[in-house]
Amino acid sequence: GRQSCDSRALEGSDIEQGNAKYGGQEAIVAFNDVEVPPEYIFMNGETEFSQSLVERFTAYHRRSYICKAGLGDVMLGAAATVADYNGVAKASHIKDKIIEIAYLNENIAGTALAASYGGKAMPAGNFLPDVLMANICKHNVTKHPYEIGRLTQDLAGGILVTLPADQDFRHEVAGPLLDKYLKGKKGVSVEHRRRILRLIENMTMGRNAVGYLTESLHGAGSPQAQRVLIQRLMKLEEKKKLAKHLAGIE
Repeated sequence: GRQSCDSRALEGSDIEQGNAKYGGQEAIVAFNDVEVPPEYIFMNGETEFSQSLVERFTAYHRRSYICKAGLGDVMLGAAATVADYNGVAKASHIKDKIIEIAYLNENIAGTALAASYGGKAMPAGNFLPDVLMANICKHNVTKHPYEIGRLTQDLAGGILVTLPADQDFRHEVAGPLLDKYLKGKKGVSVEHRRRILRLIENMTMGRNAVGYLTESLHGAGSPQAQRVLIQRLMKLEEKKKLAKHLAGIE
């Protein structure tokens, strides 16, 4: 099998691209001699507000990582589809792994929605998400997509990385042999099986793994940045008082 990082995605086959319709890119923008109109300057030397500005901006940004639950929905669908195509969808341990993917993904969505629900109106007229829940949402995102990806790769099987290239399937001698021996569930074409495998490859180790995995880890702040806010906002002394009261400690 050819690897996800080789040149086969450039050889004219949409199957090899995994997701031929959408992709992403990153850019470095250098600002040189830029004039900012006064009405767009939000802080002008008022350094005492630096901490609250960062805290509030990151609350919006980290809450917005509910977008990874949308990618997780695709992963859940791909995991269930590949299990079906492999002919093992009815096995109890397979079902359990698919349930786990759904559970992890809804944890991302749920904490993002909780951050919005717990938001409050600010004097300026905007709504600020609940800062603690926004950071918990993003912290979930630094972990859960990796486990979702692992479980999906588990369900896909080793053929995920040993699958021959599309050119091999088009070969007059090798093609018919590959179609014969890579057949999965009855009624499912080898091409469809290949397509779902290439999508999983694309999202967990290919071009779109950048957006689903690494960006989930470092986008909107690396994990420790959320832990700093969680420590600051978890009201630990208040909760210690609750425990001491129930334990009869005065």
